[in-house]
Amino acid sequence: MVPKEIKDNPKHFPYFKDCIGAIDGTHVSATLPENKQIPFRGRKQITTQNVMCACSFDMKFTFVYAGWEGSANDCRVFTTALETPRLEFPHPPPGKYYVVDSGYPTRDGYLTPFKGERYHLNDYRGRRNQPRSTKELFNHRHSSLRNVIERSFGALKNRFPILRKMPPFAFRKQALIVIACCAVHNFIRDHHIADKNLAHYANPNMTAATHTSAAIDDEGPSDRVAEINIIKKNIANQLARDNQLPPI
Repeated sequence: MVPKEIKDNPKHFPYFKDCIGAIDGTHVSATLPENKQIPFRGRKQITTQNVMCACSFDMKFTFVYAGWEGSANDCRVFTTALETPRLEFPHPPPGKYYVVDSGYPTRDGYLTPFKGERYHLNDYRGRRNQPRSTKELFNHRHSSLRNVIERSFGALKNRFPILRKMPPFAFRKQALIVIACCAVHNFIRDHHIADKNLAHYANPNMTAATHTSAAIDDEGPSDRVAEINIIKKNIANQLARDNQLPPI
């Protein structure tokens, strides 16, 4: 079944009809004793925990993996989530996929953007910055689709200030607080409760503040790479045909 948010958007349908959600990581506050802080200090030198989430296009979290040190690489968190059975990660069915950014490995079921091309929505603001090539057009549409996870994080953090300034609980409890906040977020979304916070972040044209992931070269098993790259090329060429751009 094609998500309503894709089916009703001509910029995404039918191109991304097999996409089931988006995946990304975010950082939330972590409070630890001084002698345990080093692994939790990331690029900004503040102590955080790295949290990986998957979400559906109605902005509900479908998977939450909390409790990683702030310095942990997103790719490592992602790979562990996928390869640890007890975590029960919701793997995409055959032929379906999640959209992920270039900080994640290219593998079957996880569609990355074209590397070396403009990607983030802000890169395309204004008439002069519109996509000029097939790969840029794909990246722009991919970014606007994946933006749902960033908006979901924005809504989550805006509702729960505790995620920005965590009390000095035991660290395991701090990780459980993140999961509980995601559960409450889903409850509000599930029950269609009138909510200004969610209404604000539900606007698909808005962008939320994000961290920037570095592109990586891990491309996994060659057969998996070939399959997802064929999907990527097919989508890009379908977009090119409908927008009078040369194929790749």
